[in-house]
Amino acid sequence: MKAIRTVLLVASFVFAAAAASAQTGQLEVHDAWARATPGKSNIGAAYLTIRSPTADRLVAASTPIAQKAELHTMEMSGMVMKMRPIAGIDIPAGQKVTLAPGGMHIMLVGLKEPLKAGQSFPLTLNFAKAGTRTVDVAVERVGAVGPAATTQH
Repeated sequence: MKAIRTVLLVASFVFAAAAASAQTGQLEVHDAWARATPGKSNIGAAYLTIRSPTADRLVAASTPIAQKAELHTMEMSGMVMKMRPIAGIDIPAGQKVTLAPGGMHIMLVGLKEPLKAGQSFPLTLNFAKAGTRTVDVAVERVGAVGPAATTQH
């Protein structure tokens, strides 16, 4: 009887650990970057790559360098660029989701000062399942098309 209780106790710990891991997941955020903003622009954008072993959803973002950080998408309709806020970004299980120029991004509205190349800033991401993750966003030159020091993931 004692052996059965021990097995059940061990099994419950293993199950609890697995459930906790699934709830928080090993969601990863890589290659967070932004372009330097020209002049006294008070609007910028941040880009990054997210991967999660379990399905999740990015639902919000915030940063102390701007009044608001909004999830956005951009698409071309003929010769017209249409940018609009979106409620969230789905992260399919095991798939990489990249926020990049010309597509989904995090719009930084009401910058407190222009973004300058070589600097960085914190960006907090809120996920439906994984909770919050704060990443350091590297500011690249004006017109950059990606992070200067990308790593393979």
